Amino acid sequence: MTDKKGLRYRDAGVDIEAGNQLVEQIKPDIARTTRPGVLGSIGGFGGLFELPVDRFRQPVLVSGTDGVGTKLMLANRFNDHQSIGIDLVAMCVNDIVVCGAEPLFFLDYYATGRLEMEKSRQIIGGIAEGCVQAGAALIGGETAEMPGLYDTDEYDLAGFSVGIVEKNQILDRDQVKPGDAIIGIKSSGCHSNGYSLVRKVLEVSGDDQSMTLKDGRTLQESLMAPTRIYVKPLLELLKKVPVAALAHITGGGITENLPRSLPDGVVARVDVNSWSRPAIFDWLQQHGEIEDSEMLRTFNCGVGMVAIVPEAHAAATIEHLSACGESALQIGIIEKAAGQQPLVSYN
Repeated sequence: MTDKKGLRYRDAGVDIEAGNQLVEQIKPDIARTTRPGVLGSIGGFGGLFELPVDRFRQPVLVSGTDGVGTKLMLANRFNDHQSIGIDLVAMCVNDIVVCGAEPLFFLDYYATGRLEMEKSRQIIGGIAEGCVQAGAALIGGETAEMPGLYDTDEYDLAGFSVGIVEKNQILDRDQVKPGDAIIGIKSSGCHSNGYSLVRKVLEVSGDDQSMTLKDGRTLQESLMAPTRIYVKPLLELLKKVPVAALAHITGGGITENLPRSLPDGVVARVDVNSWSRPAIFDWLQQHGEIEDSEMLRTFNCGVGMVAIVPEAHAAATIEHLSACGESALQIGIIEKAAGQQPLVSYN
C-alpha cells in the first residue's frame, strides 16, 4: 500500500461539499414557493406535484422553457445577481399564461464554472421570488459545477414551467375580430430580450453604469430591472373579461410577437405615440443610432404584454389591470386585412 493520496473531485474544480451546503441554504427560499399540490421535498431524483384535477373537467397541461440570454453577461459585469432569477421564471410563466394557463410548478438548471455560495444564493433566491410572484412551486432543479466548460465566474441559467388550463378555456387567437381593442401593459424595461444589442450600445457609448437616466434611475438599475411577471393580474382578468388573445412581447418586439396571436384575415394597427417609453429605450436608441423599425422589432419598447379584448370591454380591462398595480392603456385596434399589408402597422 502507499500513503500517496490520489486525486479528488475538488482537485478537478468540483466542490461536492459546497453543492450540499448550497442545497441546505436555499431550502427556506424554496419553502416560500410551496403551494397545494407539492409532494415530497427538495433533493430527490424528481419533483412531485399532484394535479388539481378536482378543479377541472378537461385539464390540459401547458409547458414553457426559456433562459435569460446575454443579460447574464451584464449580471456578471455589474456583479448584480439579485433579480436574474426573476427574469428566468418570468420568461417561462409569461409565455404559458398567454394560453390562459395557471403555472403550477417550475424547475431550473444552473451551471457554473465555480460554485460561489453568495452569488448562487442570490440567483436561486431570485428564482424563488419569481415563483412566488407567479404562484408556481419550485419543486426541483439542477446545480452543475463544470470547470473547463465555463470560466470561473461564468454561469448559465435555463428553466421550465408547467401550467394547467381547462380545455375549453384555452385562449384561441381565432376569437380575435376586427374592432377589438389592443391593450398594452407596461414593461419594467428591456426585460430579458435584445441584450446582445444592448451590450453593443454600451460598448460604443462609453457611458458608465452609474450614470443617471432622465427617469432618475442609473443605467445599471435600468438594464438589470427584472422582467415583470404578469401572471396573477392576467389570470384574474380572464375571469372578468372575455379576452380574445394575449401576446407576450419578448424578443422580436411587438412587430414579431403580436402576429403570433392574430388569426388570418386581420391586422393590428398600433399607435406608438399612445404610451411613454421607459427612459432606457431613449438612451439605447440615441446612443446606438437605432432606427424606429429596428427598435420595435428588437425591444418591447415599454409594452411587455398585450391583451386583445372586445372594444366594449376595453375600459373594464384597463380598470382591472390598474387595480392590480399594472399600468395599462389602449394602444391600438384590430382591423380587417385588405390585400398584402404588414400584420402590424404603426402610426
